[in-house]
Amino acid sequence: MQKPIRVGIVGCGNAAVFHYASFLRVTGIPVQVVGVTSLQKSRREAFAARCGIRAFDSLADLLSEVDVVDNCTPGYAHEPVSIAAYEAGKHVIVEKPFTGYYGPSDDPAFAGNRFPKETMLAEAVSSACRVISAARKSRRKLCYAENWIYAPAVQKEAEILAKGKGQILWALGGQSHSGSPSPAYGIWKLSGGGSVVGKSCHPLSALLYLKQIEGATRHGRPIRPRTVSARTHEITRVPAFVNKGFLRTDYTDIEDYCQIHLTFEDGMVADIFASEIVMGGVHNWLEIFANNHRTRCNMSPCNAMELYNPQEDQLSDVYLMEKLGTKQGWSNPAPDEYSTFGYPQEIQDFIEAVAMDRQPKSGMLMASDTVAALYAAYVSAERRGVEVDIPLDVTLE
Repeated sequence: MQKPIRVGIVGCGNAAVFHYASFLRVTGIPVQVVGVTSLQKSRREAFAARCGIRAFDSLADLLSEVDVVDNCTPGYAHEPVSIAAYEAGKHVIVEKPFTGYYGPSDDPAFAGNRFPKETMLAEAVSSACRVISAARKSRRKLCYAENWIYAPAVQKEAEILAKGKGQILWALGGQSHSGSPSPAYGIWKLSGGGSVVGKSCHPLSALLYLKQIEGATRHGRPIRPRTVSARTHEITRVPAFVNKGFLRTDYTDIEDYCQIHLTFEDGMVADIFASEIVMGGVHNWLEIFANNHRTRCNMSPCNAMELYNPQEDQLSDVYLMEKLGTKQGWSNPAPDEYSTFGYPQEIQDFIEAVAMDRQPKSGMLMASDTVAALYAAYVSAERRGVEVDIPLDVTLE
């Protein structure tokens, strides 16, 4: 009988919740979530108790008991946790953002929205290269947990694109809602940025993936991003902003709105929008304009189910969709939000990659190109939208 792949989770926030639920849905390969560790003893013990797993006092203690480390820590800890895992000979699943720039450790006055963005770009790319180098040296898998790549709508578009041998001419995408629930989000030293890093990463990665699929199908190699132009804003800190209490506004030094324009190696383009100023639930969408088809991927909200509820409190114990705000009136409940967003599918792919010794759909090339594009976007925004080259330091897998 095949031994189970033993998994240890590092961090116990929302990402850990999504991932743990997804490990329970893996089929065909035995998987055992051994335990969890995090900096706060009370939180890791509560998470472990809810899930019926062990609470480890340290990362070192956990590493000796697992085959795979699921890195669900805030972005600033992604590099040290991942490298420690690789040095211990473990495979790594790392949540978004893959890595980034979080400021000088000895500067308590650091403010990300005023710090030189060229330095951020260089340091973020260097961080990504260090993690990738550790992964290659250990000969273990690097699984970049970008769930949009695995969303059924995006995977169906990938199939249409590949089998139809289509060419993406222009793409649009976005993710927005009323503000992240994470206490780390809003402080650059913990999150590595705002809407650019925290939200636009999703549609960006999905579009990078689709262009990789297109390139592999038509040319035998991925089509990679070349340049980026971007603008960012701090809408909820503009003096004229009127706060009605429906949006999160307690951001320290990050942007809450961005727009990004990408060009690819083949001259084709994409536009991405992300913000913290949208009410009514998470708005996740992607639209593809190809030379032989057009696709709309409406991940959230979608009309698989429509509900009218005349009274808020009668659904107080019913989950409808992320960040909905109110359950009264018309809404689009998510019958299986985890699956719609691709969480179980990404974990299934990662476990199969480990068990079958193959590369995951979202691996080191995706992780590296995403980091480079995001921080190049910050350089462009600092220059008020000037086009900036995306440094592609990682060679093709």
